[in-house]
Amino acid sequence: MGFIHRKTSKQTRKLKTLLHLAVSRIAVARRPRLARKSIATGDVGQLLALGHLDRAIHRVEQVIEESNMLEAFEMIELYCKRLIEKAVQLDKPSECAQEIQEAAAGLIFAAGWCGDLPELPLARTILADKFGNDFASAAKDGTGIIDPVVIGKLDPIHSCHGSLIRNCS
Repeated sequence: MGFIHRKTSKQTRKLKTLLHLAVSRIAVARRPRLARKSIATGDVGQLLALGHLDRAIHRVEQVIEESNMLEAFEMIELYCKRLIEKAVQLDKPSECAQEIQEAAAGLIFAAGWCGDLPELPLARTILADKFGNDFASAAKDGTGIIDPVVIGKLDPIHSCHGSLIRNCS
């Protein structure tokens, strides 16, 4: 009897489960990145004191890379939580608010860049089914309604994390 009164589809329930798992995994994936960032930050000062400028620059790039990934994790976590909260709306993607579409597009894009989160490619498949191939293709390419900050944090081609050595324009 409860079968008739479901508020979300089976696919949406699976997506919610994947997103809950991704949020849990983000908490686990953060710890080693925080440790690497902390160690690299300490190394920068020591290397500069010893006069090893090239090695210090490499460590600063590592600090920036870890910081970018940690910030990306925060944004991905917010997207996951937003989609979990608004899961009922996902059954009618054409009626979804801009914030839901942005969260879906952000997760579709992030799925290609976050090997730490194996749930995201599965979630990307479900979101692509819900929103359509055109939406998914645009999101994978980083075009459309994706927050440019997410693109900058995840995509090394578009980010300026190497600006210490080369000019970013």
